[in-house]
Amino acid sequence: MRQVLIAGIGSTPFGRHGEIAIQSLAIRAADTAIRESGIDRKEVGALYLGNFVSGPLTGQEVLAGLVADGLGLGQIPCTKVEGACASGGIAFRHAYLAVASGMCDVALAVGVEKMTHADTATATAALNCAMDNRSDGISGLTFPGLFGLAWQIHAERYGTNREQVSAVVTKNKANGLLNPLAQMGATVGADQILQSPLICDPLRLYDCCPTSDGAAALLLVAADRRSELATTPISVMASAQTRGSARIAGHPDLCTFEATVMAAKAAYAQAGISAKDVDFVELHDCFSIAEIIDTEDLGIVPRGHGGGYAFEGRTKVGGDIPVNPSGGLLSKGHPVGATGLGQIYESVLQLRGQHPNQVRDAAIGLTHNLGGTGVACTVNILKRTDA
Repeated sequence: MRQVLIAGIGSTPFGRHGEIAIQSLAIRAADTAIRESGIDRKEVGALYLGNFVSGPLTGQEVLAGLVADGLGLGQIPCTKVEGACASGGIAFRHAYLAVASGMCDVALAVGVEKMTHADTATATAALNCAMDNRSDGISGLTFPGLFGLAWQIHAERYGTNREQVSAVVTKNKANGLLNPLAQMGATVGADQILQSPLICDPLRLYDCCPTSDGAAALLLVAADRRSELATTPISVMASAQTRGSARIAGHPDLCTFEATVMAAKAAYAQAGISAKDVDFVELHDCFSIAEIIDTEDLGIVPRGHGGGYAFEGRTKVGGDIPVNPSGGLLSKGHPVGATGLGQIYESVLQLRGQHPNQVRDAAIGLTHNLGGTGVACTVNILKRTDA
C-alpha cells in the first residue's frame, strides 16, 4: 500500500441552499478541491460520491456520473456509495484505497445531500430508511428515540446528568460561532437548552443536529506526486471501516457502538499510534449524548467519563483533547452524505494551521463517521506532513 496525501479540499457552507440542484452543490465543492490542489483534472482516475437520500428527497440518482460530467472529468469509474450517515466517510475510504492500492494516482471523494426543502415528516421517513424497517421500523422508534434510550442507560450506569450533556451542546454551539461553514453556531446556556422543546425524553431540541444541505470534497494523490501540489498536503495515516448491528436488538449494550470501537482499534493499529497521540477529534455528534458515547468508544476518554470531561471543559479547544472544534453536527448541521467528508475538510484545515478555531500545534487528527443504528462506521487518522 502506498502513502496517500490529501492534496485539495473544498466545501460549501452547510445550511439552506434553496433552488441550487444537488449535483451543483457537489460540483462546487469538488471543483474547489481540484483547483486548490494544482493537479490537472484530467489526472483524476476515479470518483467516489457519498450520498444517502437523493432519490427519495430530490428525485435524482446517478449523482456520481452527473458530478463527473459537470467537472469535465474523463470516462473514469464513478461510483455512488451509501452507508446512511457514514456515506461520506465510506466515499473517502474508497478513494483512499484506490490510490493506496495503485489503481490510480489521483482520486476524488465527494459527499453531498439536499434535505431542507422537505417537510419534517418526509425528511424523517427518508432518514428512517437507515433502520431495519422490518424489525425496528414497525416499532415506530426514530433515531431521537434510540439516542434517548442510550442517554437513559448511560445515566443509570455512569451517573451522566443533564448538566454534563448540556456542556456538549454549549461547547459545540460556541465552536460553531467561529466557523463560517456552520449554520447554527450560538451562545446557549444550560437554562436555554433545558427550556428548548422536548423531542424524545430526555433529548431536547438543542440536543439534536439540524437537517442541512451541503457538499464537501477532497482530492487524494499518491505521495510521489507531492512536488506537483500547490498546497501543503496532509498525510492519511489510516482509514478504517467496520460493520455493527443493523438492528437495535443486535446491540447488547446501547452505551457503546461496537463498530466505533473496532474501527478505532483498526485505525490506531494501521497508523501505529494510540488514542493518547491524537491532538483533536471531529466526531459524529448527531445528538449530544452521541458525542459522550463516541469519545468513550474511541478511547480518548475513559469509559463512563465522557460527561465529566465535557462538563469540566476538557474537550474544549485548549483542553485535554479538543472534540469537534468545527462545531460538529450540532452546529454545522448534518447533510448526511457530506458529513464524513466535511469532518475531514475541517481536520485538514487544522493540520495546515488554517482553521478559524485552531487547535494549537495540531499534528494528528482523527475523524469518526457513524451510520444508522451503528451499522457502518469509518475512522480516519490524518497527520501533518512536517510532523
